[in-house]
Amino acid sequence: MATRRAAAFTLLEVMIVLVIAALLASALGVPLAAQVQMRRVEEARRLLEEAREALLGFAAAHARLPCPAIESSRGHEAYALDGDAVNGRCANFHSGWLPGAALGLAPLDADGFVRDPWQGAGNRVRYAVHGGAINGVAHPLTRANGMQMASLAGLGEASHYLYVCTTGATAGPGGCGTPANQLTRRAAFVLLSLGANAAAAPPAGSDEARNVDGDASFVSHEAVEAAGREFDDIVHWGAIHLLVNRLVVAGRLP
Repeated sequence: MATRRAAAFTLLEVMIVLVIAALLASALGVPLAAQVQMRRVEEARRLLEEAREALLGFAAAHARLPCPAIESSRGHEAYALDGDAVNGRCANFHSGWLPGAALGLAPLDADGFVRDPWQGAGNRVRYAVHGGAINGVAHPLTRANGMQMASLAGLGEASHYLYVCTTGATAGPGGCGTPANQLTRRAAFVLLSLGANAAAAPPAGSDEARNVDGDASFVSHEAVEAAGREFDDIVHWGAIHLLVNRLVVAGRLP
């Protein structure tokens, strides 16, 4: 009888230890998941920085920015029609993908696109470029010698390029609303990672929805976890002044 009681007591102790271990593991799991998420966010930021440098390097080599890729272009530039490489008329200026194959980036997915650290089907890095006319020149940022045709004065005096806003509440094709909602109106190009929730369709009118609605305004602010207002997009951009500087240093301008 004493032996059976001792054995039962030992089993009870083991069960208690296992329960405690399970509770500790679940308590530690949340911080660990948060650390993994933070690492992926930092990796995404570094990836977008590298992509920005690749785009500026492309501009220095070709005196223009590349057009965004589309699904069928397999990581290469996509033009509206054959021959549009000369006049820079892109198939999609504001809601395409980074042309990773054209830029020579690596690693790429099987279709030639760059994916952010979450690696999901919706996690291809997105890329937008200003396609408006400047100084009477159509699509100067993406057409051959377009920025030379627009001239330095024209590039500097243009009323706006792409907008980056602090909120989507007033963001739209015409800008960010009040200046207080505006981070910049002089983004020559914008790079975008849709973050961990890329596979989920954003609620209509939300800040995340503004980043994929195909117009010239984008939203960038700190992450939000509140239900219905989730925001984990990561936005980088290249200002027109930085682009011009790189072209001047490379001898492409004036």
